[in-house]
Amino acid sequence: MPQLSLSWLGLGSVAASPWLLLLLAGASWLLAHVLTQIYAFYENSRRLQCFPQPPKQNWLIGHLGLVKREEKGLKQVTQLVGTYPQGFMVWMGPIFPLINLCHPDIVRSVLNASAAVALKDLVFYNFLKPWLGDGLLLSSSDKWSRHRRMLTPAFHFNILKPYVKIFNDSTNVMHAKWQRLISKGNTCLNMFEHISLMTLDTLQKCVFSFDSNCQEKPSEYIAAILELSALVAKRNEQPLLHMDFLYQLTPDGQRFRKACRLVHKFTDAVIQERHRTLPDEGLDDFLLAKTKSKTLDFIDVLLLSKDEDGKMLSDEDIRAEADTFMFEGHDTTASGLSWILYNLAKHPEHQERCRQEVQELLRDRDPTEIEWDDLAQLPFLTMCIKESLRLHPPVMAISRCCTQDVVLPDGRVIPKGVVCVISIFGTHHNPEVWPNPEELHRTDVRHERDEGGAGADAAALPRAARPRGAAQEA
Repeated sequence: MPQLSLSWLGLGSVAASPWLLLLLAGASWLLAHVLTQIYAFYENSRRLQCFPQPPKQNWLIGHLGLVKREEKGLKQVTQLVGTYPQGFMVWMGPIFPLINLCHPDIVRSVLNASAAVALKDLVFYNFLKPWLGDGLLLSSSDKWSRHRRMLTPAFHFNILKPYVKIFNDSTNVMHAKWQRLISKGNTCLNMFEHISLMTLDTLQKCVFSFDSNCQEKPSEYIAAILELSALVAKRNEQPLLHMDFLYQLTPDGQRFRKACRLVHKFTDAVIQERHRTLPDEGLDDFLLAKTKSKTLDFIDVLLLSKDEDGKMLSDEDIRAEADTFMFEGHDTTASGLSWILYNLAKHPEHQERCRQEVQELLRDRDPTEIEWDDLAQLPFLTMCIKESLRLHPPVMAISRCCTQDVVLPDGRVIPKGVVCVISIFGTHHNPEVWPNPEELHRTDVRHERDEGGAGADAAALPRAARPRGAAQEA
């Protein structure tokens, strides 16, 4: 048997067995892999030096804990954006870099890249997978493109127009509830809680044609959605529970699975009921009856959608898209509406201007019934809504992972494999884009109208369509 000299290790000559050779080969591969990763890390670190970064806590934790939760954290983001208006980099621990983008010119380079180059970073989104499946929020690449094309008809104005009556009805229920509470002596309301129930009520009617009356009485399905939303947010703040096998062992994990089963059971029941209806009536008769008698809801659109090859969505895909819209549609809408009412309350002069605009529009009609065509006739209210969304965007940030080098307009390069955080809040509070970004952006409407300016109303409140420089196209 051949002898292998290991004298350089002080072990003398030993028989070169196949197992020893395999062990040496494995150790060599592992060493080469480690050295390659170390080289790649230092090469990336060198290339990332063009991005400024705030001072680290220390070398081990990097910038972890730099931005706190809640309102304090948003103030820290504002300070960071003021210091680094073109974006900055932070280290999550000693080896994981994140590039924060907060200027429209820089953000555009990533968002304009193809979905294959700027992939969704699914660290947080994966928590939603057991609930939302592979819908538009979580899917990517070809599946996302196919589903997006198939869902486009759901947003045609002919389908959306009848929804305005549903919006009116749900809002009237909320207003009536507020009036009853006020008559009983309540002077303080949790606005977000009430508006969340209103948006969920609206969505159930638009997605499923189902009236749960959840604003007036408890709904098991609605309670499950609210619980799932809260559990996902809570888990995101507990790094140890990011591992699925640990989370599933916790009481929260068990509650999450139970709520998922309840939500899926409801959606599956609606889908199966529609399947039973479709063959009985026939497709043409079904569509005709729907359009004449009631709104064509989201489930109908999903069931009837076909791709260019004539292939329809599976029941699993339909459930994923319906559950995704229930999740994404209620919380962000409720947040945006709550902040709009807050900002109007802080600026009563603008609130009164909005009220006068609506009253003037509905002067000879029932003031409780806004119609689709009315929405384009409320320019000042529209500007107030846009400015509130700038100050308090319902979604603070999104993230992308670059699969290729991405070149920025100023020549800097985001290296392949690096995760980018696109700060929506930071972009909307960037002093290079918005002078005095924390202030309400407005001009003197009366003065501009008196001067005969063609764009008097267009400049009335926010300058959301008129930021400085190239940011106008963002």
